[in-house]
Amino acid sequence: MTQIGWYGLGSMGLAMANNLQRHLAAKKAPSLLYTNRTMSRGEPLKALGGIPEPSFEQLVSRSSIIFTMVANDAVLQSLLSSAIGSGTSLKDKIFVDCSTVHPQMVKSAVDQLKEQQASFVAAPVFGGNPIAVDGKLVFAIGGPKSATEIVKPLIQDVMGRRVIDCGEDATKSSLLKIAGNIVTVNMMEAVGEAQVFAEKTGLGTGPMEELIGEAFGPVAGGYSKRLTTGAYAPPLDSRPGFGVSLAIKDARYALSMAEEKGVQLPGLEIARKNMEDARDYAGECLDSSSMYGTLRQQAGLEFWNEKSRKP
Repeated sequence: MTQIGWYGLGSMGLAMANNLQRHLAAKKAPSLLYTNRTMSRGEPLKALGGIPEPSFEQLVSRSSIIFTMVANDAVLQSLLSSAIGSGTSLKDKIFVDCSTVHPQMVKSAVDQLKEQQASFVAAPVFGGNPIAVDGKLVFAIGGPKSATEIVKPLIQDVMGRRVIDCGEDATKSSLLKIAGNIVTVNMMEAVGEAQVFAEKTGLGTGPMEELIGEAFGPVAGGYSKRLTTGAYAPPLDSRPGFGVSLAIKDARYALSMAEEKGVQLPGLEIARKNMEDARDYAGECLDSSSMYGTLRQQAGLEFWNEKSRKP
């Protein structure tokens, strides 16, 4: 039976890997091999039956399908270089990356692995940590049909509620993810603006949140809850649902590609600047929705609300 490996146990990766391991256990398939820069992050996965493998090279050697969920292009390239340089045959192995990386990185990964007679599938995800925990993410998948047809059953109704097939060109799924992030970041900015307006006018955040959820859907409602529960600025000893630096990176990808094509993204520019200002003020331990803190300051309020951490 197929052995599956996993690298990357951040707040998203761990939730996804947990759901995959539950699925494998229910199917009586081999348990998920996992590795991570900080191996202790895998303890919840180990409790579900996952098997720790400290060496990424050994994980690749032992696995037919290798999932990665990493912070940026540099980490993905480092993993690919380790796998290719390990001396292990990669023939017929499938690498599935669920991160948000630049389409140029995806093309490079495809080319590098093709030389090794291996396949690369780009499968970036839409949704935050709570959605990942529930196994309700949306995946954009691209790559050779022979590989994606093997991978899809490990995603659909396991880690995600929907798989959007972007065809055999893996860069298209990366492009869809970057385009989708334009909507995501702008929506967080809009929800933050509305909630600051509601607070300053005396309307109150409660009725505003109810309206956002009912009129604009559970995604927008979830963004509002990140603000009103203080999750936009969580305690320093916790992990944000989706780190602000990752969101800034994603916004920069979209803005740089838009500039190349002569496309204006003024809303995204504002949101990116507000996220950067939030990070400058309050540090790295912030959620992607932390532009709310900047918007509060611009309105004469404290960066922090009553539910967030305090300085």
